[in-house]
Amino acid sequence: MIESAAGLVLRTRPLTESSIIVHWLTADLGRLATVAKGAHRPKSPFRGKLDLFYEADFTFARSRRSELHTLREMSLRDTHTALREDLVYLRQASYAAALLEQTTETETPLPGMLQLMKGFLSALPERPPEPQMLFAFELKLARELGLEPDLEQVRLTPGAREILKAFLAGDWARCSLIRLSNPQKEELRQFLHGFLIYHLGKLPPNRTRALLT
Repeated sequence: MIESAAGLVLRTRPLTESSIIVHWLTADLGRLATVAKGAHRPKSPFRGKLDLFYEADFTFARSRRSELHTLREMSLRDTHTALREDLVYLRQASYAAALLEQTTETETPLPGMLQLMKGFLSALPERPPEPQMLFAFELKLARELGLEPDLEQVRLTPGAREILKAFLAGDWARCSLIRLSNPQKEELRQFLHGFLIYHLGKLPPNRTRALLT
């Protein structure tokens, strides 16, 4: 059975010498995995089209025996080239992808998550790397999961509380313009770390590196 989808590449890993497994984030089908057979061969139609955070329209043959399906065709929409201009952008994007994978189930519709991730990836390279973009992503993701904190009850300084409110209310363009003092960065780093650990049990190990700008 051939199905169509539009999605974002969250992760890739080798399967064989010439084939790779591609983990996608889609709106209607959620997270799903496909194998791109022969993707590393010189004449493969997938060659150069499957990399982190590429967006594409694609078709796949659904497997009846596992959650690993077969990629058939694809057409690139966006490669988010600007993310590759600074290693910090890629670190932050990779952490966001890992956190999203940790907190969502496979093959469950995730339209809000896809829009969240696409907006984050597009906004990241619009400004020099800053930790507040990652803080905004963590907070917006928590809201998508139904875990939005009650900002009137948390123990934060008034300035930090207002910043979190602005992150929740603002689009990515507005979030990117918010400037934090060093004490505010540390306060929000600690608060969100504790809040997410409490609700999720753990965080991807690359959070610390992603926040180093």
